[in-house]
Amino acid sequence: MPTFIKSPSVIEAAGNKPKIIKEFIGRVNSKTETLSVAKMESPFGWVEPGQTPEFDEYTLVLKGMLQVTTKDQTVNVHAGEAIITHKGEWVQYSTPEPEGAEYIAICLPAFSMDTVHRDE
Repeated sequence: MPTFIKSPSVIEAAGNKPKIIKEFIGRVNSKTETLSVAKMESPFGWVEPGQTPEFDEYTLVLKGMLQVTTKDQTVNVHAGEAIITHKGEWVQYSTPEPEGAEYIAICLPAFSMDTVHRDE
């Protein structure tokens, strides 16, 4: 039997400015541990602390530009583009352009505060 998700849960975001996280599938909204799917709405100038997660993250940018910084490079991911970041690798997300960004993030396994390992 399918599980119908009528609406997302809004999750508090880390970072220097308010960002909206709407989790549709994941540990909070659907009690799913294997995968999480969330829509992000990040304002201009938002920067998240760096992290070394225990999950792969698949990100599809819908609007604006998401900047993804690793220890080796910085990639500007624009609307209609995607990026995969891999578990165990340090990464930092930000939205430095005036329009901010809207994007879908899929984490495998599901995002967890216990497995994201943010910088202090």
